[in-house]
Amino acid sequence: MTYAYSSLTEFIAIPRIEGMVLSPDGTRAVLTVATLNADRTAYERALWEVPADGSGSPVRLTRSAKGESGAAFTADGDVVFTSARPDGDEDEKPQLWLLPARGGEARCVTRLGGGAGIAAVASEAPVAVLSSELMPSAATLEDDARIRADRKKLKVNAIVHAAYPIRHWDHDLGPAEPHLLALDLANLPAEVARAAAPADATEPDTVEPGTATLDAAEPDAAEPDAAEPAAAAETSAGDGEDKPATASALKPYPATMPRPRDLTPAQGRQARPGEAAITPDGTTVIATVEVSEGRSDRVSIVSIDVATGEHTMLFDEPGVDFATPVISPDGTTLSYGRQLKSTPAAPADQELWIADLDGSNAREIAADWDRWATSRQFSANGSALVLTADEDGRAPIFLIDLEDGEVIQLTRDDYAYANVEVDRNGGGLIALRSNWTEAPHPVRIGDDGTVTPLANPAPAPAVEATMTRVETTAEDGARVPGWLLTPPSASADEPAPLLLWIHGGPLGSWNAWSWRWSPALAVARGYAVLLADPALSTGYGLEYIARGWNSWGHKPYTDLLALTDEVEARPEIDERRTAAMGGSFGGYMANWVAGHTDRFDAIVTHASLWALDQFGPTTDHADYWQSIFTPEAMEEHSPHHAVADIVSPMLVIHGDKDYRVPIGEGLRLWAELGEHFAAEDGTMAHRFLYFPDENHWILSPQHAVVWYQTVFAFLSEHVLGGTVELPEVLG
Repeated sequence: MTYAYSSLTEFIAIPRIEGMVLSPDGTRAVLTVATLNADRTAYERALWEVPADGSGSPVRLTRSAKGESGAAFTADGDVVFTSARPDGDEDEKPQLWLLPARGGEARCVTRLGGGAGIAAVASEAPVAVLSSELMPSAATLEDDARIRADRKKLKVNAIVHAAYPIRHWDHDLGPAEPHLLALDLANLPAEVARAAAPADATEPDTVEPGTATLDAAEPDAAEPDAAEPAAAAETSAGDGEDKPATASALKPYPATMPRPRDLTPAQGRQARPGEAAITPDGTTVIATVEVSEGRSDRVSIVSIDVATGEHTMLFDEPGVDFATPVISPDGTTLSYGRQLKSTPAAPADQELWIADLDGSNAREIAADWDRWATSRQFSANGSALVLTADEDGRAPIFLIDLEDGEVIQLTRDDYAYANVEVDRNGGGLIALRSNWTEAPHPVRIGDDGTVTPLANPAPAPAVEATMTRVETTAEDGARVPGWLLTPPSASADEPAPLLLWIHGGPLGSWNAWSWRWSPALAVARGYAVLLADPALSTGYGLEYIARGWNSWGHKPYTDLLALTDEVEARPEIDERRTAAMGGSFGGYMANWVAGHTDRFDAIVTHASLWALDQFGPTTDHADYWQSIFTPEAMEEHSPHHAVADIVSPMLVIHGDKDYRVPIGEGLRLWAELGEHFAAEDGTMAHRFLYFPDENHWILSPQHAVVWYQTVFAFLSEHVLGGTVELPEVLG
């Protein structure tokens, strides 16, 4: 059972559960399971069903080369999901599919130019709300598909922007804009047998994954003459002359599919829709919208009448963000989050509010509880909120009574809970549960907090490690906690080398299993891994976050060293062999550690912030990052100032498609290491692992293997004093 964690190729092949939903009658849970594809370069996803009471065995529901994800249940118990599986036209964009509860094959029910995502599904009516993207100049679905086809045929990917931002995480924004679309799932048009279309009558190529559009309550727009074909485009001929290129033909939306209606037409970038909830009867959608405020924006909440498309603003305040609308089972009460914009002075609290569905009688609940909800929904009878939140290195399930605001912690084990679903018929909850020794697995939680495992279609091997809660006291008296994972061999006679692994965020906590950042792989190689939660970590209250606010290089750094001191005093830890590593904010801290102490034998820094004066204006959302620092703090806490003081060998890792921490951070770090430490022949003890096609996380399975192989080879050389060859595929 330990082989999967000592072998990187076996590790990436472990199936992973990524999501779970509960049927309306509470009897069935559908899980999304990702498995490695045949050439081991990507993950394929399928839907599996398990009984929700802990009995029975898993049953696979879907199987296709393109995979399925985003599952939800309709009021009738049908399963809807998104998939890019072909529907007879070689379209590779994700569309909405419906798998009948009564049995039979899944049916494609959208043909949107840019694809479809599921935003919300009514619990008592056959109505779904889709997320999609629409070309701003398109008047109809047909028009949108034609414009996309022309861009693809003419190989045009240029985008003109008139507002900030222009990209997010790892993808460019525009030219299409996000919309919410209503889809009536009642009385789907009947499908009939038909002959294959002639080879010369195929549909034009459509769009890019993840986008889509629809018409604003205009059923006549489905007619072929609803929009005129675009004028002939011109493209450059090989001899320098211009020659005409015919625009793609306009083709009607399929009559065998329900036609979506645009709930957010002609919005532009001034009101981009985000999260959405729908009333049980399917008549009202409550959605967040991003409203521009100069270079920045604020998030407001709007009510949308599904029948008319009429919008009513419910909550909109300058300098305030509203988040995650959730509607009660009876459709009368709204829950949402409210947060003032953070400033350099202090982090803003994330408040919990409820109101009537029309926005009246709004009030904050549990105002004195300073934990931040990571998920939220109503209990079965609507009298309480069921939510998850980081809490002292775990992520339990909490209940908050709506009358008196009392907060009750339902689960008290050493786990993190996610994908919580309320059983509105039989009582109790289902969820995915994990910690650092157990991968996410489905469980049922009783009203008394009792946990019952459900059938698992993707059981992961157990991690052979001891998980110990550790803590120390900082110089200001604050408690600094973390998890220590040690291999079975660690003892006073054979102390284990220590790897300090620093989390990203910085607003986060080491409390749940991660397939991307897996300490199990290091433990399998004999390392003890310290997962510290220094200042800025969540789950310890607002004051603990504030200790490191606008001051990243102070309390977070001293907290990390204090907890490292505490752990190194343990007999099973070898304080003579240590390393530190981290990604994103953890990479920032790894850089800061490298320039301010020589105690570590090696430093690994991934997707790291190096020069804050450069990072601030070049990240994808400069408005946020520059708003939470004073100019003085950004200068004082920039790691690049201490480059000349670096002693420990560093492994720098960066992906070129990282827009959150742009590649310029890694390039500048590498250039300045070279400036100070390159030998006459140009070589250094430092190394740079570069991924031209990866983003912030390095997601491709084959690249994840290379990432770990390179990291462990670097640590072996500098911490263990051994020699491990780099993978041959690196050349």
